Amino acid sequence: MNVGTTKAERTRNFIIEKTAEIFNRKGYAGTSMSDITEATGLTKGSIYGNFENKEEVALAVFEYNRSLVFNTVQAELEKAETYFDKLMVYGHVYRDVITSVGNRGGCPILNTAVEADDTNVPLQLCAAKALFSWKKNIVGIIEKGAEAGEFRQGVNAEQMAVSIIALIEGGVMFSKVTNDYGNMDHVLATVQALVRVIKA
Repeated sequence: MNVGTTKAERTRNFIIEKTAEIFNRKGYAGTSMSDITEATGLTKGSIYGNFENKEEVALAVFEYNRSLVFNTVQAELEKAETYFDKLMVYGHVYRDVITSVGNRGGCPILNTAVEADDTNVPLQLCAAKALFSWKKNIVGIIEKGAEAGEFRQGVNAEQMAVSIIALIEGGVMFSKVTNDYGNMDHVLATVQALVRVIKA
């Protein structure tokens, strides 16, 4: 518990943490206020006293679920000493991430993107923002790696970044649908092969 947090902030965080897995598993449309009150033990009045509506809870929960994945990856990126090693993080850390998010209902970005497509613009925009941020991070690693001489000159960083993300998210989907996370190993091996191709 942070010393500086107010009671209202603690209550908001409590609601987010208690409903994060429910929203991730059931989706925005499938999660009811009854699900939220049951998970938190709070009344509807208390929920609405901290969030304007269910959509606001869903948006906060999405950011919370996204940050769980991001923080796991970020911790590994910070350990990597070279840009090549940083890029290779994406080729192995998602084996652990997929196991973790699999137990919590799957990848929040993928789940939200599929559910919110053309039906919930705020959630769709959140998923898009998360993907753009992810792409920007990978592009940055590739561009800095090229400047440092670790990657070949002339590599299309954006194409590579989008390909890596698409492979990983596709692997998550394939693994979840088939309930066989060994499929993720094949995908991540391809990600690693792509990274090796651009090594100088």
